[in-house]
Amino acid sequence: MSTEKKADNKIDEVAGKVKEAVGKTVGNESLTAEGKAQSTKANVKQAGEKVKDAFK
Repeated sequence: MSTEKKADNKIDEVAGKVKEAVGKTVGNESLTAEGKAQSTKANVKQAGEKVKDAFK
């Protein structure tokens, strides 16, 4: 996995976790769900990149 993709995925994951935490803090279920989805999407991307690397 390229370093740039790793960094982008990690940034997305952290941003999602921040959104989720802020959503929980202020009681905004929509923001919480959005953050959770963003974090999950980043984790899936990371897993996909690791699979690609395994077959190189």
